[in-house]
Amino acid sequence: MTVNRQILLVENPSGKLATSHFRLHEGEVPKAQDGEVLVKTRLISLDAANRAWMQGATYRAAVEAGTVMAGGSVSEVIESKAPGFAKGDLVFGDTGWQEYAALKAKTVNKLPKLEPLSHLLSVYGIAGLTAYFGLLDIGDPKPGETVVVSAAAGSVGSIVGQIAKIKGCNVIGIAGGASKCKLLTDELGFDHAIDYKAAPVGKALRAAAPKGIDVYFDNVGGDILEACLFGMNNFGRIACCGAVSQYDGAAPAHGPRGIPGLIVVKRLTMRGFIVMDYQDRHEKALEELQGWVASGKIKVKEDIMQGLENTPQALVGLLAGDNVGKRMVKVS
Repeated sequence: MTVNRQILLVENPSGKLATSHFRLHEGEVPKAQDGEVLVKTRLISLDAANRAWMQGATYRAAVEAGTVMAGGSVSEVIESKAPGFAKGDLVFGDTGWQEYAALKAKTVNKLPKLEPLSHLLSVYGIAGLTAYFGLLDIGDPKPGETVVVSAAAGSVGSIVGQIAKIKGCNVIGIAGGASKCKLLTDELGFDHAIDYKAAPVGKALRAAAPKGIDVYFDNVGGDILEACLFGMNNFGRIACCGAVSQYDGAAPAHGPRGIPGLIVVKRLTMRGFIVMDYQDRHEKALEELQGWVASGKIKVKEDIMQGLENTPQALVGLLAGDNVGKRMVKVS
């Protein structure tokens, strides 16, 4: 344990992200100070938000060129200088893209030891909790209502749709490509799937949801958000989780039109959220998610790549939509 392999962001991209914006670096293994834990990274979480952090401060500080690329991971404690943590504990924290990190104990969350370990990043991690709280707390779906979710084959969207089915809703997923749409209906139980690459979304929504949309879970923003806004029923609810269509490359020519007019006329509720807002309710949510997985009501889709050196390509590919389910990189 003498070398700490790291992925550095060497340049903030002005256009689309490429692997050339990163480089592999060999640094020193950090030492844990009082109140810290030294961890070895096991699984790195890949999320569209990684790209947004390069554009400026969000709910966290921006990632600066020349630094270790930021990102959360499931890691194993190999040395503890903090009460409540011991060697061998599993934790989730912002280690960045590197093999070892020294983190303040108050910034990490202890995790249960379960198999497969990958579920701690997918259905029992940020993806599953984001789906759970965004849909149930903000969307508040009722049996018989129509729920639409964008990026429906992704880490969050695939779980949102399945929870909506558990709640007795008619579920429509929007995804890119025929194979993803087939996965949604054939494997995950969605009632309808719309391929945004094959047909205008607004027209397809009118056919799939002739009685309108009651809940829209938005992962993409842009034109798809606009199409769903025009299809909303009165008193509909929109959970704004992300805007991946606007993270990578040039800004769109225009944003969603019909705001605030549609929101006023249709009396819509449109609310953004971050999963950390619900920290005090995670335990209850995890109990329900575990029950649904155990009973087969939620099928977990994961996309695991191997090797720290492949992390840049994994993120570039995710932004291009080549993943199904939760993407992560196995480091050790």
